[in-house]
Amino acid sequence: NSSESHNCAKSILTSDRLQVVVMLSEFFNETWEAANCANCLKNNSEGLSNSTEEFLDLFNKSLTCFEQNLQGETLDLSPNNYTDVCKNCNVTYKMLNDRYNYLQRMNRQGGESGHSTHLCIDVEDAMNITRKLWSRTFNCSVPCSDTVPVIAVSSFILFLPVVFYLSSFLHSKQKKRILILPKRIQSNASLVNIQEKYS
Repeated sequence: NSSESHNCAKSILTSDRLQVVVMLSEFFNETWEAANCANCLKNNSEGLSNSTEEFLDLFNKSLTCFEQNLQGETLDLSPNNYTDVCKNCNVTYKMLNDRYNYLQRMNRQGGESGHSTHLCIDVEDAMNITRKLWSRTFNCSVPCSDTVPVIAVSSFILFLPVVFYLSSFLHSKQKKRILILPKRIQSNASLVNIQEKYS
């Protein structure tokens, strides 16, 4: 009845004691907000943003590369023996990682979605899965390029005390110790003679 003060939808939603429909609506809205789902969409929420589609495409390519390089492997391989995966999928994984880092930088500035919080949960979960497979399952690690400079600087710092003490030893004047021997009293009789002279 349109003459009533509250509308029909509100009376239907709140008609039961538990208000199940309202609780479900609030739950889904909170989940949507907590997962930052709007950050995967365009501003008008018509579909996935271009950057999200590019990331998910690279994610699928990475998983496909992992699967193709594991087809010839046996399941009981040790973690250190996934050399084909590490070698053949390195470029794809690096592109995916670079795209993720780019999305993080863009998202801090507002990005395509206009929201400046975290990335959406789909992108973060996809990257977490890929990194876990890459580092823990396949044990693929990129050698650190800073190893040589770190070792050189550490060696230099450890060698500094040796240089300091050696230079202080060489530049200081070495004084020879001269031992002065005390004169000994030769006998008690001479001591008595000395005392008699002064008395």
